[in-house]
Amino acid sequence: MKKLLLPALIAVSLLAAPAYAGNPATAAAAARTSKAADKSYKLQPQLSTLGWVGKKVTGQHNGNIQFKDGTVLVRGTQIVGGMFTVDMNSLKVEDIKEAEYNGKLVGHLRSEDFFSIEKNPTSTFKITKVAALKGDAAGNNATITGDLTIKGITQSISFPAKVGVKGGVASASGTATIDRTKFDIKYGSKSFFESIGDKAIMDDFTLSFNVIAKQ
Repeated sequence: MKKLLLPALIAVSLLAAPAYAGNPATAAAAARTSKAADKSYKLQPQLSTLGWVGKKVTGQHNGNIQFKDGTVLVRGTQIVGGMFTVDMNSLKVEDIKEAEYNGKLVGHLRSEDFFSIEKNPTSTFKITKVAALKGDAAGNNATITGDLTIKGITQSISFPAKVGVKGGVASASGTATIDRTKFDIKYGSKSFFESIGDKAIMDDFTLSFNVIAKQ
C-alpha cells in the first residue's frame, strides 16, 4: 500500500504545481501587490514652476505657466511615473514690461494661431518611462519619456532631467524642447511658410520645469 501511495502523492503534486502557477487569479493578485507598492505623491503647484522660451529670427520671448494639479508615482526611492495638468489660462509673458504690448502678445499666444486656449484650457503630460542617465554634463540623472497633449493633440517626447526622492518629497527639474508644429502650431514657421524672411518664428520652444510633490 505504501509503495502505491508515495508515487500517487508525487504525481498529484506535479500536476497541481503548474495549475497554481498559471492561475489567472494568482497572477492578478501578484500584479495588484506590485502596483500597490507604487506610492502617489501630490504635486505642490505653489512650489513648482514651469517657464517657457520661444525664439524668432529677430529675438525671443519668455514667460511662465502654472501647474494646475498632478501626481508623481514613486517606487522605493525612484520616480516611476506621473501625470500633470497645466492651466493654460495662466500663461504670462515676462520679458515685455509695457502693458499694451505685453497684452497683445499674450492675446496672440491665446489665439487660434498658437495655443487656442479658449477651446483648450489645459495641457497635460503623462510620464510613460523613466530611464537612468549617466555622465550628463548638466547633472541630469534620468531620461523622462511621456505623452504631451497640447490643443488636444498628443505626442511622445523625451528629455533629460534631474530627479530624486528624499524625506517624503519627490522632485524633478530640467528643460524639454518641444516642436510646436507637431501640435498644429504652425504660425510663422519656415517649415510651412518659406517666404516670411525675418518674421519667422522657430519651430522649437523650450519648457523649463521644477516639480515638487509630497506624500
